[in-house]
Amino acid sequence: MNKVKILIVILTLAVLPTACLVGPKYQKPDEPQTANFRYGPGYADTLASVVNVKWFDLFNDDVLKGLINKGLENNYDLRIAMARIEQTRAELGYSKADLLPAIGYSGTINSNEKAFIPSSASASLSWELDFWGKIRHENRAVQDELIASEEGRKVILSNLVSDIATAYFELRNFDNQLIITNQTLETRRKAFDIINARFLAGYVSEVDKVQIEQQVAIAEAVIPSIQRQITMRENTISILTGQPPGPIERGKTVTELEVVNNIPVSIPSILLRNRPDVRQAEMYYMASNERIGVAQAMRFPSFNIAAIAGFASSKVSTLFDGSSYVQNASGSIAGPIFNFGKNKRRVEIYRQIAEESRLSYQKTCIIALSEVEQSLQNVKTYKEEWAARDRQVIAARKNLELSEARYYNGYVSYLEVLEVQRSLFDAELSLSDLTQSQLASMIQLYRALGGGWSL
Repeated sequence: MNKVKILIVILTLAVLPTACLVGPKYQKPDEPQTANFRYGPGYADTLASVVNVKWFDLFNDDVLKGLINKGLENNYDLRIAMARIEQTRAELGYSKADLLPAIGYSGTINSNEKAFIPSSASASLSWELDFWGKIRHENRAVQDELIASEEGRKVILSNLVSDIATAYFELRNFDNQLIITNQTLETRRKAFDIINARFLAGYVSEVDKVQIEQQVAIAEAVIPSIQRQITMRENTISILTGQPPGPIERGKTVTELEVVNNIPVSIPSILLRNRPDVRQAEMYYMASNERIGVAQAMRFPSFNIAAIAGFASSKVSTLFDGSSYVQNASGSIAGPIFNFGKNKRRVEIYRQIAEESRLSYQKTCIIALSEVEQSLQNVKTYKEEWAARDRQVIAARKNLELSEARYYNGYVSYLEVLEVQRSLFDAELSLSDLTQSQLASMIQLYRALGGGWSL
């Protein structure tokens, strides 16, 4: 009869906690919204979300796709993120175990019958009832942190793909600038040969010879600078792909590279759901909110149940006799009475941690909207700037052709030709830079919209 009563008490105490969960309920913070982006088309609430566009559909270069796949396999930051996820998953299993009774065993053999400690063999059970929800709040907090870790992996993944693509675009841009510089150097050397011959023949002054010689030296000095930049970008890509430093395979030229430009721009609410960093910040806020409940539960008494059953005897030979069998069940309660406000301050500490997480979440939302705004502006203005620079290059090439003809026919000094040459060289380098920036801006827009980086 007593055992039945004990069982009823245990079951009652095990069920009661579902109605005694202390702590605040989670309320989603207010999200900053914008009716429309200044520099983008108006959105519509449509199924054509950017998450439906996968990263491997963005590029038309198989070499770049291969580099990105290497990065996804070997990048150390991504592997660290995966290890962090597994760690949090293990922590969740560890925390969940606290909801269940702990069962153990013990045994002692003592040959001295007069010893204070008899020989024994027993099994024990101990169970802290989660009456106020302390353990369940902690479990939920760890679950939220596990989801946040997964979202953090997606943040690293999106950064990795965009960083590799951007570094590759920069590498191909410097390759193109090296070609432009070598072509300019070759042209200037040919011009030097002609002008030097004319100087030796007495047709032009030494000023013309020195001027073109100076331009040859300027072009020669640019080449080592570009080569350093190429090596730097190759090393950057090697690090991102988890490979030792070395030459990077090339694919299409910077003028042949393309990035899909029909990325759908979704409404702000969809945008914020797409962004893994926004979801990560919210999950951290949810976890910190749960830990307020943990701190509040610690202000209340804890209930524990313990039971032991086994054998104990002063003689080893009679250890497992029926007369040596013992069992016991007990319940205990423990709680704070007065500790000078320590438990109250603990709750306040976790409230402020949650408030900090809430503000961080709202800040992340604002940053997300700002990045989309800036990315839309970049895409729009780089396109316009590239078109203008392209016209400038075409005009500068024609101007150089006409200026050289005027010079060799004796109508102008070589100073005019030099000025046109410098203008063309600068315009070609600027156009190459803009081509790379235009490609990178599309990647940044895709990233800002929370594109489909999932594998």
